[in-house]
Amino acid sequence: MSDSNADKYIGTLLEDRYQIIEKIGEGGMAVVYKAMDNRLNRLVAVKIMLDEFAADEDFRRRFSSESQAVAMLSHPNIVTVYDVSHSDRIEYIVMELIDGITMKQYLERKGAVGWRETLHFAKQIAKALAHAHSKGIIHRDIKPQNIMLLRDGTIKVADFGIAALENEATEMSGQAIGSIHYISPEQARGEYPNARCDIYSLGVVMYEMLTGQLPYTGDSLTEIALKHLEANPVPPHEITDDFPIEFESIIFKAMNPAVDERFQNAGDLLDALELFTDSQIENENNGEPDGEPVVMPVRSVSEMSRRRFLLRKKRASRVSFFSGAFLILLCAVFLFAALWNFWLKDIFPESELIVIPEFVGSNIADISNNADYSGVFNFYVSYVPSSAEDAGRVISQNPASGRTVSSQSTGIDINLTVYSGAVFEAVPETAGVYYRDAAEKLTKLGFVVEIENEVSDSVEKDYAIGTSPKSGEKISAGSTVYLTVSSGNMVTTVSVPQLIGLTEEAALSKINVCNLTYGGSVLAESSSDKGIVVSQSVEAFSEVEEHTKIVITVSSGSAE
Repeated sequence: MSDSNADKYIGTLLEDRYQIIEKIGEGGMAVVYKAMDNRLNRLVAVKIMLDEFAADEDFRRRFSSESQAVAMLSHPNIVTVYDVSHSDRIEYIVMELIDGITMKQYLERKGAVGWRETLHFAKQIAKALAHAHSKGIIHRDIKPQNIMLLRDGTIKVADFGIAALENEATEMSGQAIGSIHYISPEQARGEYPNARCDIYSLGVVMYEMLTGQLPYTGDSLTEIALKHLEANPVPPHEITDDFPIEFESIIFKAMNPAVDERFQNAGDLLDALELFTDSQIENENNGEPDGEPVVMPVRSVSEMSRRRFLLRKKRASRVSFFSGAFLILLCAVFLFAALWNFWLKDIFPESELIVIPEFVGSNIADISNNADYSGVFNFYVSYVPSSAEDAGRVISQNPASGRTVSSQSTGIDINLTVYSGAVFEAVPETAGVYYRDAAEKLTKLGFVVEIENEVSDSVEKDYAIGTSPKSGEKISAGSTVYLTVSSGNMVTTVSVPQLIGLTEEAALSKINVCNLTYGGSVLAESSSDKGIVVSQSVEAFSEVEEHTKIVITVSSGSAE
């Protein structure tokens, strides 16, 4: 894309509201600008689809559908979408303007960030995923490039539901993509992504943050994808031992190649991270070394034995250190106590300790209206269906009551689960509707959507066949609706893409996207640049069955 094309919107006033100021970023299918919202007098980010994709009706429809769905998300760890424009002239979304850098930039500057920062960042990302998944929205491309880091350490996850379209656009442009390093094994096999794909990708990000390196690398996209399917990464404790060993078990469970052995949802991962945090706080308060792992590892028993050996060795060295330092520490405590009473106490005010109240059994309205809680707690509420008489009653809380925590200027986060009462909605008709639009329709009514694929000769691929419960049936809000989506005929033909002129990596990606099978590469001398595809075994634009093997010939450069 030329600079003139990229900058043509600078100075433009969109819909008599958004004044485009400057370009701040560019992706595979859109350009991001800083703009002023003249109506609310605030700076925003405006993401405008490129002309070549705006001309594609199917791409525009999907872009609009994804954007509308993401606009439903509201969470402190998710970049907020303010507005979505869908017209014949231009496609764009208006988002929160982030004053920060991407996690990718942070890792490039710092390398490994240590286990405490990794834990701090991972919990925020898990909270964002849990919120999005509860709305039926899967990110599909969790990677450091899509994670924003604010100056105060807050994480904001960007591009929910739109990242897959970004990747498709990048592949269409013939460029290689970086997501292959974070892709789940089931995505690498071409299976339909679900929430557990995001869990795997977050596990890879946690591995990279802790060790400063990726678990899998290679010379080609295919090699890296195969490693996700078949290889085992180097355990983090062999790269750095400066972290509690049970943290490694959590990371390995998140990125377990077997879907059923992985954390089944972001809430389970978050619970494991919180449990790990609590164990570390308890160890530090008791002055004890790191305890035995609380999360069962997902690798071999012999590897577990090696970990215990390393733990015992580490503890033995600590015992010798603590024995020698005990008297010095005791003297230091008495000295500090004397200084505190006679001098330091007047300089540094004591931090206030807050005991978490018992919220279970109370009504959410009473909690929200209690002035004593204002500014002290931040309440995040999730609802479950119930009878009408139970509506509004809190049934669980996290952290638990009775825990003592330090007060924070930003407030203490409290997660509450509340009975919603018997709110009944009729399941809408979805047959023949594009599956993303159908899922959005169901989500807006408060249903949890689970997608199931089914072969169909009569319904076009990616369009809804029906639901369970059936349309018209009234069920309580918060109930799960199973949306059956057509996966097309058993035998499906696809159009072979034009691969000549692409890089080898871009060609492999395009073969996978088109549901074809990579049959290998052949090197041949050519006047084309090294690594460029010069011929393909099946002619471009011909119709073949899915998974047909495509062999490509790649230039090795000229004989000279």
